[in-house]
Amino acid sequence: MLEKYLKRDNLYEYRGTTCLNCQLPLEKSDHFCPNCGQKNSTKKLNFGDFFVEFFSGMFSYDSRFQRTIRVMLFSPGKISKDYVNGKRMRYANPFRFYLSASIIFFLISGISDKFEGAQFVNPETGIREGVAAIKQDSLLKNELNEIPALKKNNIQMDSLLNKIGPSEPEAKKTYKDIYLSQKELDTINIVARTAKKLNIFYRYYKETNTINPDDAITELEYENTGWNKWLYQKAMRYDLFDNNPQLFIDYFVNKLPFIIFFYLPVFALFIWLLYIRRSFNYMEHLIFAFHVQTTLFILYIIGYTIDYFLQSEWGYTLANFVFVFYLYKSMRNFYEQSRVKTILKFIILNIIFFTLATIATIIALIISFSIF
Repeated sequence: MLEKYLKRDNLYEYRGTTCLNCQLPLEKSDHFCPNCGQKNSTKKLNFGDFFVEFFSGMFSYDSRFQRTIRVMLFSPGKISKDYVNGKRMRYANPFRFYLSASIIFFLISGISDKFEGAQFVNPETGIREGVAAIKQDSLLKNELNEIPALKKNNIQMDSLLNKIGPSEPEAKKTYKDIYLSQKELDTINIVARTAKKLNIFYRYYKETNTINPDDAITELEYENTGWNKWLYQKAMRYDLFDNNPQLFIDYFVNKLPFIIFFYLPVFALFIWLLYIRRSFNYMEHLIFAFHVQTTLFILYIIGYTIDYFLQSEWGYTLANFVFVFYLYKSMRNFYEQSRVKTILKFIILNIIFFTLATIATIIALIISFSIF
């Protein structure tokens, strides 16, 4: 009976009796290996099979991707509840999906110049710098040029400002004015000593432009240790960021998806403590936290896209308002508590979130500067 079926069903022609991947014995009726999941086939790979497998895998993921976004946006809390209840094959992995959404968000948000309005004050001159400052100064000059008294006497603000000129800056302190010897530094605590060294190194670099840490430390007559070399390198980096603040901002923003990725497990710990009397374990709270944060990124992606094409600001604002309502509904549906308890815990969680976010940002800035 089986031989007769094999003659007319060519699918069985390439079925093996052993899994080529894990060597598990198989039956001819086994389409996939029950141990490792590999397809039971001895057929040599050809060009057509390669593209069929590639596109089937892509559309399979795309189906889960679309379902995940749809449920995540329009059924707050459902995707987390389904996932912890074992319905996982229909959705994308929450951790990988978070990374994908966060990276896309930061790429899209980077298209618009978010820091166009930033104004930086040059510590050397005290003059505002940046795109917004230039625009404001230009508008101010145009307005002053329209003053009747100036127009009547044909006086241009540019020439007037050039004649007046900036006031003479006060005499600046050099590194010699704040210099402490190695012996003097050893008498103060490590925190004050490190801050003092950084200040001395920074001023020394500004005045001498010495790039080699060994030469600088020798000239300053400090111990030639790895710690002092590292501090001098950080002083040079600080000068670079001081003159080009956008450089550090871009560097830090690029690291934010991964910073938040490691921040969320800490936040999930506080969620677990807040719901400690509920029957959820830590991992289930963590999945909920990742799903909620991913939703925020998706809403921001939609908001930034709207603002980019319509040249408006309401898309981003609307995303924030929608997320506040979404977070409440997610907590209500996932944890299934009363409205009063949910609102109270919603307020507490937001306070915890912003407190932890502030601490995490400070730590991340310090670490980012240290490893740059």
